[in-house]
Amino acid sequence: MNAAVMHFHPAGPLAALVGNPNCGKTALFNRLTGSRQKVANYAGVTVERKEGKFTTPAGKTLRVLDLPGAYSLHPRSPDERITSDVLAGRAVGEKRPDLAICVVDATNLRRNLRLVLATRRTGLPVVVALNMTDLATARGIQVDAQKLSQALGVPVVDTVAIEAHGADALLALLDQPDAWQRPALANPDADETVEADHETVRRILQTLGLDRAVPNLTSDRIDRVVLNPWLGLPLLAVVLFLIFQAVFAWAEAPMGAIESITGWAGETVGALLPDTWFRSLIVDGIIAGAGGVIVFLPQIVILFFFILVLEESGYLPRAAFLLDRMMGGVGLSGRSFIPLLSSFACAIPGIMAARTISNPRDRLVTIMIAPLMTCSARLPVYALLIGAFIPRREVGGLFELQGLVLFSLYVAGIVGAMLIAWLAQRLATQRFSAPLMMELPGYHLPRVRNIAIGLWQRIKIFLRRVGGIILALTIILWFLASYPAPPVGATGAPIEYSFAGTLGRALAVIFEPIGFNWQISISLIPGLAAREVMVGALGTVYALSATADDTAQALMPLIASQWTFATALSVLAWFVFAPQCLATLATVKRETGGWKWTLIMTGYLFGLAYLASFVTYRIATAAGWS
Repeated sequence: MNAAVMHFHPAGPLAALVGNPNCGKTALFNRLTGSRQKVANYAGVTVERKEGKFTTPAGKTLRVLDLPGAYSLHPRSPDERITSDVLAGRAVGEKRPDLAICVVDATNLRRNLRLVLATRRTGLPVVVALNMTDLATARGIQVDAQKLSQALGVPVVDTVAIEAHGADALLALLDQPDAWQRPALANPDADETVEADHETVRRILQTLGLDRAVPNLTSDRIDRVVLNPWLGLPLLAVVLFLIFQAVFAWAEAPMGAIESITGWAGETVGALLPDTWFRSLIVDGIIAGAGGVIVFLPQIVILFFFILVLEESGYLPRAAFLLDRMMGGVGLSGRSFIPLLSSFACAIPGIMAARTISNPRDRLVTIMIAPLMTCSARLPVYALLIGAFIPRREVGGLFELQGLVLFSLYVAGIVGAMLIAWLAQRLATQRFSAPLMMELPGYHLPRVRNIAIGLWQRIKIFLRRVGGIILALTIILWFLASYPAPPVGATGAPIEYSFAGTLGRALAVIFEPIGFNWQISISLIPGLAAREVMVGALGTVYALSATADDTAQALMPLIASQWTFATALSVLAWFVFAPQCLATLATVKRETGGWKWTLIMTGYLFGLAYLASFVTYRIATAAGWS
């Protein structure tokens, strides 16, 4: 079909980026579109849909769709099904693309070209973006784009998506009408087999003089240590352990500065305003509540910094490979590792990342245990209680005791998750085991720009939560804790006579066996909306609990003086297992297609949390820590 007679969408022609995972497809999407992106979900499913716009050198405005990474158009996962359906025009509510841009990793043509051949058979016009040519050249791989174009029968251009002008050749190609023509297939209706594609790729590589694999010597040397059967797992444990040590050691100074600023703000504003309800709202509600959460931002930034470095360097897939045998013992595969690791940042992207797991049972079990990973929203709670009850001292002259306790809490969540996965395997009527096959990308130094962007995005998300849902819930809690006013002649803090005080005392009946007082009980409710709100809620409740003979003080020393050590341990045990925020439960409902598994998850997590807190509190009390 001639490009001149093709009918494009009024908003502009639509090009779809197609490629294997880790081929640089998303980097190319970001290079083309910049900030002109919108993210949604495909109709009827929860797979993310990313679309953007860009302008070619000739001034043509094009739309581009970043399709989920796929190894094949014979789908084995929800992500691959979406890619296959969009290219075939079967996706509900989705326009079929006018052009497919196949992004190919120049360092791994053998695997990438099979997807190009499959995309050609869809009948769409196809162009190939030969990406990562800089890395290929550095490894001694010279790919002749013109010969590759002749072999494939489609246009091929070199790209380096991470460089400022690395997509210029592709942009120029998209201005040529020939690029939008369908390829002339010699046998378009042939039922090609996997073996036939393998043979075609072998011939193409032979034509290019690339039929002999070129080893990545640097990565191979590193992998001899990192993937060593005896050294690999201990090295991974050391890496994770040092991360948790740094979370406390590095964050001490900035946290102290934020605490000082928050305290100064409360005192200054309190001195300027008259003693009215508005002063209480600003000082006891907003500053004490939201300020009590912001103080933990440095620890969250440090944790995300290390996760981004591990991801950028190429180490994360190795960690999945190392853990495959261990996870296989509980009925999972190493492919579950990356969704579970993502859950340390937030369970929501971790649950969504489980879409890449092809086996339905493994995907469901991974979703069900993802909330047991210690997300960053739990970190403020852990940091508050560890800072209040665990002394700062070194163990063995090397390690911080507080960091050791934090590490043990993360380990407790992981062990709990593995036990649940093992139990699910025992109860399953059918057991499925498949070898782990995954790509191990080459190592490379993390790019400062990418890490900075990732950290800034996380800071913005955290601050939006503080300024949005956390602020709103803090104000609501302040109102419930301030009204109605106590009767004339009443003794004690006014909050004891408020709506929050009444509700807290009712909940305390349920939570008293695990050592929770009414202040802790009432703070658990807003904590369901966002875990870190619990810290702000405690700050508000205790600020309003101050009587005329007392003054509100910093939250950490306050709870250290009012709680027992047994209660603190019980709260820590609760947060290891308790269900995460309502947004997480909503994500589980979307991913599993109904309420059944969401309610099962909520029930078993609440049960585990209560049991763990009960056992912890009783043992601590018996040990004399009350």
